[in-house]
Amino acid sequence: MDEPLIEEVFKKEGIEKEITCPRAFQISDKYHIPKMDISAYCNAHSIKIRGCQLGCFK
Repeated sequence: MDEPLIEEVFKKEGIEKEITCPRAFQISDKYHIPKMDISAYCNAHSIKIRGCQLGCFK
């Protein structure tokens, strides 16, 4: 996981404490970050993922 990249992207996108699943998918596609890396980053930084579509995020 490229933690500095995800941190930079989240700051740029204004994500601080929570993110919706569709938004996580968009960010994954836009910045070519694996969805599971986004999930791991969110778990490590207590960022809540809301409205999960496919069970990809825990």
